[in-house]
Amino acid sequence: MATYDLLVIGSGPSGQRAAVSGVRKGKRVALIEMRSVVGGVCINTGTIPSKTMREAVLHLSGYNYRSIYGMNYRVKEKITMADLAFRVQHVIKTEIDVTEAQLSRNGVEVINGVARFEDSHHLHVEGPRGSSTNEAETIIVAVGTKPASSPKVPINGRTIINSDQVLDLVDLPKSLIVVGGGVIGVEYTCMFATLGVRVTLIEKRPRLLEFADQEIVEALSYHLRDSRVTMRLAEEVESVEELPDGAVVANLESKKRVSGDALLYAVGRQGNVDELNLPAAGIEADKRGRIPVDQDFRTKVPHIYAVGDVIGFPALASVSMEQGRIAVERAFGNTHIQSNPSFYPYGIYTIPEISFIGKTEEQLTEEDVPYEVGVAYYREIARGQIRGDTTGRLKLIFHRETRQILGVHIIGEGAAELVHIGQAVMALNGNLDYFIDTVFNYPTLAECYKAAAFNGINRLARFEG
Repeated sequence: MATYDLLVIGSGPSGQRAAVSGVRKGKRVALIEMRSVVGGVCINTGTIPSKTMREAVLHLSGYNYRSIYGMNYRVKEKITMADLAFRVQHVIKTEIDVTEAQLSRNGVEVINGVARFEDSHHLHVEGPRGSSTNEAETIIVAVGTKPASSPKVPINGRTIINSDQVLDLVDLPKSLIVVGGGVIGVEYTCMFATLGVRVTLIEKRPRLLEFADQEIVEALSYHLRDSRVTMRLAEEVESVEELPDGAVVANLESKKRVSGDALLYAVGRQGNVDELNLPAAGIEADKRGRIPVDQDFRTKVPHIYAVGDVIGFPALASVSMEQGRIAVERAFGNTHIQSNPSFYPYGIYTIPEISFIGKTEEQLTEEDVPYEVGVAYYREIARGQIRGDTTGRLKLIFHRETRQILGVHIIGEGAAELVHIGQAVMALNGNLDYFIDTVFNYPTLAECYKAAAFNGINRLARFEG
């Protein structure tokens, strides 16, 4: 039996960061990974593949330059799934190599196999090279998630697929049904629509991305409809069937029937805890496989922690990394480390991209906070014209009296990068005057902050004057 100071289950972003952080604190660390390669869902089937596919879609379709060269402009006339998969597989391989090198360089021992709790300190691992029992003072569960399933939707891996199987499609469908208007469903809807696929998006809630700012989501919805996406909101799937000719039909509870060449089921994800035997460790997961934790990421068993997607919202790779780091620091006695979730940015890789930080207008209205808004449009910024993105916008939300920045909401290419300027100002308790008084490189999209700040000041002047 091998003994460690720290055992980490799962090698996704949270597991990697936890394992490396443990070694840096002078601990003996092993990381258990059920796949034959490291990286978890993030690198192998989720974040990295989908974002790489998005880049391939944008490049090959010529989307970013259609406003300059015309709506029929394309880099490649007939785009295939093989074209998309080629770039994805290259990036996946590179990311796996980088992760393996990082773990090896830091002295993290990697154990391949499926982990199962024997009790709260012992993990049995069944792997390709046999089985082993491993003991640790501290255990971190970072097993991530898998696509949720439904008896209403018979996944067959060919024409009815989940989000882990998108790149397994043999041919690019002419029409696609997407069930689920969350982040994953909307991202893939955008990609396929950009490729010219006729997409029908079905979502049981009355709007998409309910946690995002309504104005930004409305702008995205406009772009989706402009890309010939049909949105069936406040609709729920009753059953899905495959017809003899290979077509797929989704029967809705409203008695509508939607047909397509393929269907993507993207309604949530489930904690990947089935093999763990959590009750043996004294832990329980909820019906969606999520493990409850406290603010330090401790489970009900004090020396067992859980981090990453398996603990639920926000389920972002960036946040998962931070959770892994904090859990290790707390586990080994550092109670002073600080991390403020209110300054965590969100990146949604739709087309166009969305990113935001802080409060939405809806939240501030509900909290009775006096706020004002300043907006800048990419079309009024030279870099927006140069890049061919004339549809983007940046919205600053600030306190009417103190001018403190309360939220930054962006839609447009580069949004996930651009948001970090606002993040830094908010974290340092800056206000609108920072953007007014700061010189930004010209021409850049960063100028949007200055333009939005002036727009906000002008709105205030109407009342102050």
